[in-house]
Amino acid sequence: MRRIRIGVAGGEFGAQFFWHVHPRSTVTAVADLRPERRDLLRRTYRCDRLHDSLESLVRDREVDAVAVFTPAPLHARHAILALRAGKHVVSAVPAAMTLDECQALIDTVQQTGLTYMMAETSVYRPEAMAARQWHAQGRFGEIFYTEAEYWHERLDDLFHDSHGRTWRYGFPPMHYPTHATAFPLRVTGERLVEVRCIGWGDDSPVLQDNAYGNPFWNEVAFFTTDRGHASRIAVGWHLGHPEVERATWYGSRMCFAMPNGLGGPAAISESRDVSHPPLPDFQAALPPPLRLPSGHGGSHVFLTHEFVSALVEERRPAIDIHEAVAYTAPGIVAHQSALRDGEVLRIPSFARA
Repeated sequence: MRRIRIGVAGGEFGAQFFWHVHPRSTVTAVADLRPERRDLLRRTYRCDRLHDSLESLVRDREVDAVAVFTPAPLHARHAILALRAGKHVVSAVPAAMTLDECQALIDTVQQTGLTYMMAETSVYRPEAMAARQWHAQGRFGEIFYTEAEYWHERLDDLFHDSHGRTWRYGFPPMHYPTHATAFPLRVTGERLVEVRCIGWGDDSPVLQDNAYGNPFWNEVAFFTTDRGHASRIAVGWHLGHPEVERATWYGSRMCFAMPNGLGGPAAISESRDVSHPPLPDFQAALPPPLRLPSGHGGSHVFLTHEFVSALVEERRPAIDIHEAVAYTAPGIVAHQSALRDGEVLRIPSFARA
């Protein structure tokens, strides 16, 4: 039985997946610029084939696919490098930093014929999987409005490490939109086509001299979808609210709200009737070795399984390049809207050819 040979680039978050547990994959090489992070990957995946850079890893003939968990501003560049080296790619979010990078990723995937998947955790949170199931069953009726939030208070704890500033220092919130945008878009299948975004910042030094020219801690955007529906997306790093990734889907017959981070549980409302039903057990669909607790609401095991299964079955993964760009590009445009004092902007289409 052939096993997919994975090379993991990027310690820290890159060490939180289960390529070494899946029955159809194995980790054959790991890479990081820093020795301590390489060692974390080595110990996590029990792999002694070490590289000191992604550039070296993609040349390794013992690797079929590369897991790109490098800093966010490098994701597109590193994914394209791996694809051009003949490797399939699973990448951390976001897919890209600019619209040009979005198009370059699409072009490279099409030119190489290789598989690209974005590891967006919100797609495989149990609430999101339940919402997809209920939408397919028609329980919502018509979903006419959605709202999703990614609040990450105290992200400033990650602005520095022992080497100085990290890529997170002053990072524009709407350049990291996918933990929010994936919730509505994966359920309804819609695309975001227009946006007005408002940003908020203060006189913090972080907002005065960051590498991105970003003046905002928090950004809130109001989108129009290609079906004429409304969606509010909010992302922020500095606010009086616990960390939460959540959404609410408003339908003509049913509404479903994820936990709000303030103690309120998930809830379904149908007219005046509100209930708090248990969610289905989705882990039963996983291979037994993967039925484990994992990060981001249990999503990491599902992301592992989806990428490996797509390669084994030679099919398109659920979060392929077009899905990845559909979740990423609206945030890029939203940030531009905020920089222009909330000017309404169109979002270019990256639809499948």
